[in-house]
Amino acid sequence: MDQATAVPAWVEPQISPIGKTDLVIGTPSLNNASTIGYVATVAAVGAREHFPSSGVVLVNADGGSTDGTQEVFLGSEAPPGIERIAFSYRGIPGKGSALKAIFEIAAKLDARACVVIDSDLRSIEPNWVQKLAGPIFAGYDFVSPWYIRHKHDGTITNNICYPLTRALYGARIRQPIGGDFGVSRHLVHTYLEKDVWATDVARFGVDIFMTTTAIAESGKIAQAALGRKVHDAKDPAAELGPMFSQVVSTLFDMMIRHEHVWNTPAPSGAAEMPGLQMADDDEPDPVPVDLPRLIASFRNGVREHSQVLALALGKRASVIEAVASSASDADIGLSCEEWALVVYDFAAAYRRNIAQRTSLIRALVPLYNGKVASFVLKAKEMSSRQAEELVEEQCRAFEESKPYLRDVWK
Repeated sequence: MDQATAVPAWVEPQISPIGKTDLVIGTPSLNNASTIGYVATVAAVGAREHFPSSGVVLVNADGGSTDGTQEVFLGSEAPPGIERIAFSYRGIPGKGSALKAIFEIAAKLDARACVVIDSDLRSIEPNWVQKLAGPIFAGYDFVSPWYIRHKHDGTITNNICYPLTRALYGARIRQPIGGDFGVSRHLVHTYLEKDVWATDVARFGVDIFMTTTAIAESGKIAQAALGRKVHDAKDPAAELGPMFSQVVSTLFDMMIRHEHVWNTPAPSGAAEMPGLQMADDDEPDPVPVDLPRLIASFRNGVREHSQVLALALGKRASVIEAVASSASDADIGLSCEEWALVVYDFAAAYRRNIAQRTSLIRALVPLYNGKVASFVLKAKEMSSRQAEELVEEQCRAFEESKPYLRDVWK
């Protein structure tokens, strides 16, 4: 393996004797010793239960954990005949570099399918492996997860990634940045050939990069109903700023790269796929959210980034400033229609103003916080199932405003 590889040279002697395999199951990690053993054991049991005659290799690509994550992974229980490899990946710190390492090993072993499962899961079941790998063995290139999640979980997904992906490409992929997925041999090689691994894709932008690439360059996409996702969910007000910046930068970069796919009168894309329906008694564990902090970020950010907002939004910047200046917190936030136009304006400005891209994304963060605050306020008395209608309302606003995007994109 050459110097550009994410896999250390000392791992090669562990890979070569295996030769080829059918299924690689990868787990990116960083200080996940408390959960990765359970994830690895359940994944191994699921692989052997559902694919009894297949060769299986479990790979842990670690970000330099100090809590013994790799040792826990290697010491986890597994049925006979399942290989395990653990190492600290090379490259930019982040999930993308970990996935690059996993993909490299899958390519080296000529695996027919590669499944990736988050290492902080507490809700994984053995049938997840079948649901994520089975469609790949049946001819699909990409299997995206469909979870039951709390209404405050997945705010980046709900407010920008899902609505924008759906509007651009006509693909109703409910979790376009889901951490658990399946990939074909063909798509593994497609990903590795892209010149993105020294960018934000190597940090938190990798999931939307993979989904968008699968839509634009394959189209053979399935969704797997995985039920409740119980993991280390984060308060969107406290911890998601850097992730938002990297995901949205990648999302906009993908818009530029795949303009030929979406900027047509009838864009091609994956068809709507049936997914998981949430019942009234499926309420997930609550995810805390610091609403005052979201509102303060919105108010202060609009003032701080006024010049960049004027660059991106033009005269409509005054509308945002008026909302941020509202005396009542209950009036804070952006409507679905206004938020769709804001995102489209920023995407077009990002395309035009290469030197200002970092400033543009930084200025969009407080507006996103205002949108999340609005969602939290509207969904206050709703169950997570009922709050799904708010997500659908946001998606429809993005779809109906797409002609506006085409105009500003010019």
